Parts: sequence; structure tokens; C-alpha cells
Amino acid sequence: MDLLGACRAFVSVSDHNGFTDGAAAAGVSQPVASRRVAALEELLGARLFERTVRRAVLTAFGREMLPHARRLVEDADGLLHEAAAAHRRPWRLAVPDICTTSGLARLIAAGRGLGIALETRTEPPARRAELLLAGRVQAALLAVPAAEAVWPVALGLAAAEDPGEGYLHVETLRLGRTGRGPARRIWLQPEDDVPHVRDPLARLRDAVGLRPAQLTEARDLTTAAAEVHAAPDLLLCSAAQARALGLHWRPMGEFTPVRGYVLRTAAQDAPPAALTRLGVRIGRCLGADDGPGQGSPAQNAGDTATEGVGA
Repeated sequence: MDLLGACRAFVSVSDHNGFTDGAAAAGVSQPVASRRVAALEELLGARLFERTVRRAVLTAFGREMLPHARRLVEDADGLLHEAAAAHRRPWRLAVPDICTTSGLARLIAAGRGLGIALETRTEPPARRAELLLAGRVQAALLAVPAAEAVWPVALGLAAAEDPGEGYLHVETLRLGRTGRGPARRIWLQPEDDVPHVRDPLARLRDAVGLRPAQLTEARDLTTAAAEVHAAPDLLLCSAAQARALGLHWRPMGEFTPVRGYVLRTAAQDAPPAALTRLGVRIGRCLGADDGPGQGSPAQNAGDTATEGVGA
């Protein structure tokens, strides 16, 4: 039998002193309420009501059982309320600051359509990992090498002036022995200040004879983009980022750096099933959906002038 349903009918009939009004308050028909109360009486082994034509009067046994039935109904209602509140509670997700406002808005809207309330927090790579470890967020998009990534994002070089078709070769930034004036720099934004992106670029810089300062880390994306717009410098970024910043993007000629991302959750939190259905939308936020023709890692991995630099 449905014990909760029977107790709910019992309490409602008692509160309304009759089966007709009690059944209506409980949201069931009068015959259903009668059957449920009868089943509860059979289970408990005694009558709960003295039934008359117009009223249902509690028996002594019924008066004794009523507080227990009421507590069971109230506890069940409390459980249902808390469950509904939990579904409405935001799922805190730490994301890279490369995600645009429009991309995050679409991600949040898509989450709502799947019944999950997302609350995003933009942070640099190390901070996202710290927040997840401390339990300050329930999930985070962590930076990982391409081989471990669910969402790999191919990177290239972007400039304020259109560099023309084809690849941009880092070795062309080398100054000759008599070269004067400031050397063109490659700017790294904080999102790319991670070993699997920064270190191969540093090795390439040294291998082709660039000056140390020609690979520079900016304190934030705005600063890096401003330097590129103000000078003939280059920004390491994805094609999607370059478009958003009004820059001209080309793949690198020596190898393709790759940002890699995975979704991790706190140990005590299981991700909502709906979150796994947002993979395409997450990829778009990260700039991982540029499609063919942008210099994919698979196309360029072996296209290196300095063997092993990008390993």
C-alpha cells in the first residue's frame, strides 16, 4: 500500500471532519480517500474513524495515531520542498576568462533548458584548480595537455594588420645581426601561462634565435590585446578569440600549440546528468569549434621546422 498517500488522506479527512471535503483537500476523489483510510486501518489493526452520514469522527485510536501520521506527511512535504530547492540551487562552475559574455550567456541559457541552473565564475588556470580543491565551486574547466583534453583548442598568432594567407612562422620574427629597433613580441595571456603551452613556445623561441623578451606574458588579456593593437606584435590565441578582439589570425608554421580542457567536479559532488549534455556549448565557449581550415592540431603536429620543439 501507499503509506504516505494513506496518511495524507487520514490527516486531511481528520482536518475537514469528513471524507468528501477531506478528499478534495488531498486532491483525490472521495472513493480513493475512503479506500486509503480503510487500507491504513487494516495495516494498523484498528479503526481510525467512526463514520456517520455527514461526518467522520476520530476514534480514541485515531486520535493517538494522528500526530504520527501528520509528522510523516510534514516530513515528506519538507523532503519534497528541499528537493525542489536543490534543483533550483545554482551549480557553480569555474571557467576560463577567455569565455565571452555571449558564450557564457548561451551556456547558462542552454543549461536552464535542461533543468540545471549554472553560475559561472571566470578565473585563471591555477585559481580554478584551487577553487575546486577548496570546494568553493562544484565544478571547473581545468587546463590540461592536449592528450588529456576533452576540448582541445588550437592556437595560432593574431595581429592587428592582416599578415596575408598561409602560416605565420615564428622564425620570421628573428632580428638580423644588424637589426635595430624593438623586436616584434608574442604575447601570452594568463590562460596560456601553463607549462604545456608556455614551455614548448619557449623552446621554439630559443631554437629559432629569438630574444628572451620576444615571448612575453601579459598580466591580463586586455593588456595583451592592447599591445597587439598598438604595435606590430602578435597575440597567441584561438581563431575565435582573434575574431572577438578584431585581430587577424593565422596558424603557426612550426607547430600548433593547443589549450586543453576537461571538466572536473568536487569529490563530494556528482555532476548533474544534464551537464554532460552541454559539451558542444562548452566547447563553443572555449573556442573549440572553429572547424576545418583553421590549422588543426592533427594537420600541423608534424609540420615543424624544429623537430621535437612542440612535444
